[in-house]
Amino acid sequence: MLLKILHIVLLASVKYIVTLPYAMIIGLDYEYALLAVLTGGIGGFLFFYYISKPLNRGFMLMWPCLCNAIPSSLKARYHNWCINRSAKRKKRVFTRKNRFISRMKSNYGFWGVIIATPVILTIPIGAFLANKYYSQRRHTVLYMILSIIGWAGVLSGFVHLFPKVFF
Repeated sequence: MLLKILHIVLLASVKYIVTLPYAMIIGLDYEYALLAVLTGGIGGFLFFYYISKPLNRGFMLMWPCLCNAIPSSLKARYHNWCINRSAKRKKRVFTRKNRFISRMKSNYGFWGVIIATPVILTIPIGAFLANKYYSQRRHTVLYMILSIIGWAGVLSGFVHLFPKVFF
């Protein structure tokens, strides 16, 4: 039973939406399943939220070393790419991806990331986005934890509405 709970906690820290139904299907009691899902979701968010900033900083510091470590057979192919990454950035050119991120940020913004993280986005991606774009906001962590708890309530409602599927 302890192994099942640990399994659910680890799964909830990465893929939140499927965890409560999965816990019910593998035969975990409802109370333990809900507690494990909440613990995994909140713990996973806190872990990925606070680890994302040092990872981003370390990756940016290691970028020149990574370009030097490319094997010689690939250097010709990635030479221009490494030069562009290591040089100081000039005026930003908007690509399709940049426009999409900008449109999502301006249309949905902070609340879109908060609400969509447990369901559409995954916990790690939502934590990285929240830390990158909204870490200066005062209650980002609190709102994300409330969103995780709220989605647990919604998923719990589905489990109770359709008990034949999960029990």
